[in-house]
Amino acid sequence: MDTAKTVKTRLCMISDTHTLTPFHSTLTSKAFRHPLPAADILLHAGDLTGIGRLPEHKITVQMLIDASAELKLVIAGNHDISLDSSYYARRGAARHGSARLENPEEIKALYTSDAARRAGIVYMEEETRTFTLDSTGAQFTVYASPYTPEFCGWAFAYERDQDRFNPSTSSAQVQARNPVPGFPGVDIMLTHGPPEGVLDEVNDYGGQKKNVGCEHLLNACARARPRLHVFGHIHEGFGAVRQNWRTLKRERIRQDQETVLEQRSCYYDLSRDAEEPLVFGEETLFVNASVVNARYKPENAPWVVDLDLPVVT
Repeated sequence: MDTAKTVKTRLCMISDTHTLTPFHSTLTSKAFRHPLPAADILLHAGDLTGIGRLPEHKITVQMLIDASAELKLVIAGNHDISLDSSYYARRGAARHGSARLENPEEIKALYTSDAARRAGIVYMEEETRTFTLDSTGAQFTVYASPYTPEFCGWAFAYERDQDRFNPSTSSAQVQARNPVPGFPGVDIMLTHGPPEGVLDEVNDYGGQKKNVGCEHLLNACARARPRLHVFGHIHEGFGAVRQNWRTLKRERIRQDQETVLEQRSCYYDLSRDAEEPLVFGEETLFVNASVVNARYKPENAPWVVDLDLPVVT
């Protein structure tokens, strides 16, 4: 790949929609409203549903089909229990009740059917894959993972001392099956959960702030230094941070709320046309794209970012 040549690419990012769909377009007091902002690439970072029922998935798939984007990359989250087949075999009856269990293959097929593919939907598991946009020739590599540290017995979970993201280390109990590629092997990271210390704060039961992101994922980000890392899971962490790996400085990206409501998104330009274009290998934009807040209300806007991606020559 010739990384000297790039093309400006628009990405729309959402996460934690939990079966909720955009409000009617006339409800201008909500930023999450129809239609979703048009983009070249749509990224959904998981928690597609409330608890993984088939009707919930059908609603979410239709929302994705209706979205205006050439490519729509989707991962599951811990609430999407029927997409974690091994978990569902063990815990599905307890979560859904034994009277009516879902068929995980039928649910996965919603995201991988011919209709989904024709709409640009690509369901990603724990993997690294390279894509090329037909419209612009942009070619880019994405690392994806639905897994998060274990919490309250939900799906796609791992123990905190397990490292799913880096090559084998003496401190990790389990070697990663699909480690994150090192720099410059990945342009975008799409994970359900955040790295440690990045848009991952929650209030514990004592009212104290606590970081609950993954230390191993942060280490993988530092190795990979992607252009963009999108996640959700921690609803309270909604927002974006620009990380400089050389200085270790983090800058919170601020948004004017009136503008956000008007344009139905939080917009940030990192392309060559921006005042401060992103420097690949030196900087990463982290985005917590959770649509719902801590009370599971869809109060947050989609994020829209313009980014330069490599072009095959």
